[in-house]
Amino acid sequence: MAEYMILIYEQEKPYQDMDAAEGRQILDSHMRFIGQISELGGTLVAGNPLESSATATTIRSDVVTDGPFTETKEVLGGYYLIQARDLDQALEIAKLCPAPYGGVEVRPIRDLSGG
Repeated sequence: MAEYMILIYEQEKPYQDMDAAEGRQILDSHMRFIGQISELGGTLVAGNPLESSATATTIRSDVVTDGPFTETKEVLGGYYLIQARDLDQALEIAKLCPAPYGGVEVRPIRDLSGG
């Protein structure tokens, strides 16, 4: 099985403004998604939410800058690393990934084991 990264890009503002019940609903939807990965024949390798983009530190050459490098409407908010038979299966799984304020990107992990 190949590995694929599901990157979650969303607007941050709705998360900053939501109440505890809304936050719980989003968390529950991610817990359901984790179960759906195996139901669809994939394997969850890892996954985590990220702190807000305000906590980011960007490095370009030797220059370190607090905060994200670019202003965007959507920022990387978390990820899932999965194993899937192929890209089609990874996309089938990723379509179920909760991202109510944005979307997801699926990228294969480059296999460097062949030398």
